[in-house]
Amino acid sequence: MAFQDPREGRGGAPLVSAATLPAGPLRDSFEFLRGFLRNPAQVGSVVPSSRRLERRLVRSAGIAQARTVVELGPGTGGTTAAFLRAMQPGARLLAIELDPAFHRHLRESVHDPRLVLELGSAERIAEILAARRLPAPDAIVSGIPFSTMPPAVSDRIAAAIAGVLRPGGRFVAYQVRAHVAGFATPYLGPARKQWEWINVPPVRVFTWTKATAPAARA
Repeated sequence: MAFQDPREGRGGAPLVSAATLPAGPLRDSFEFLRGFLRNPAQVGSVVPSSRRLERRLVRSAGIAQARTVVELGPGTGGTTAAFLRAMQPGARLLAIELDPAFHRHLRESVHDPRLVLELGSAERIAEILAARRLPAPDAIVSGIPFSTMPPAVSDRIAAAIAGVLRPGGRFVAYQVRAHVAGFATPYLGPARKQWEWINVPPVRVFTWTKATAPAARA
């Protein structure tokens, strides 16, 4: 079944455009829907995350205590704004977005000197951190849908996350399905699993804590 462009009414007449929508949740929801219709394999939902989910992610990832945070798949920026509100003044947030339209929307709508935006794949996280001269992240939060990506890509992203995360740091993934656990657990060990029901759709929240290096022998 073909999808009609949400900007068109009957006969193809313009109905609504992003430019005519007011700033805020309505425009973000519209941009999110457009992103899902462009590429459903890269966008895990048709609507942005709920405020309840945003607060859970902030707590699970320890955003308030983190100095360097990485967000994979920020979408329209609802979670990005929540992280920035919780972060310390001197902290940095690297947001890596694969969709050019979402990246442009973030660049135009979120203005904070602590935010570093990058257009690209999560597979390049180590390269991007090095190019931006950012230290190993204390927290990495991912909303990208591991269940719809090719398994080889999912595995490379999980390996890259485990490779750059600071010992003792946290990787938090919020997902409709549980596929992410099959890719991240071999690198980071068992995860703490929670459900966030106040979201459309309800999502699983997985939290991994990277093991610290063993103490050196005397």
